Amino acid sequence: MVKWTDRKFDFEFPVAESTRLLERLRNAPDQLEALVSPLSRPMLLTRDGDTWTIQENAGHLADVELLFLGRLDDYAAGCETLRPADMSNRNTFSARHNDREIESVLAEFRRLRSELITRLEKLEPGDFGRSAMHPRLGKPMRICDMLYFQAEHDSHHLARIRELAGQRR
Repeated sequence: MVKWTDRKFDFEFPVAESTRLLERLRNAPDQLEALVSPLSRPMLLTRDGDTWTIQENAGHLADVELLFLGRLDDYAAGCETLRPADMSNRNTFSARHNDREIESVLAEFRRLRSELITRLEKLEPGDFGRSAMHPRLGKPMRICDMLYFQAEHDSHHLARIRELAGQRR
């Protein structure tokens, strides 16, 4: 699997794609729950080398949701550059997701994603074309591009969870 930070992104699609992208974001909590609910606690917590466990991958999705909510604030404030991600993933490492019940991890992601979707649904269609510089990618990112970026981030971690679950079945 390609490392997330090695991915390249081209944001050359119309703003009207926001509707489809919102649907992908809406569905992610259900997809995550369907994927992890049948797994045993030992499977959720088994580490593959020095990579995150299944449960840590799930918790990471909630952790970065706070970044995306903050970036919506950046767009609303007219910031030229979006707030940077913590590339050390300190929040995920310090959150101790493996010490929690998976239901708590899933509920947190669902709550934060619901908050994000609610905020996005209040935007006018033209708002999805607002742009600010993405600090790591070094290119302008419209709100609709952020939706794509976030949906791809969800897919990246869902695929990793599938991969980890398949290694242990």
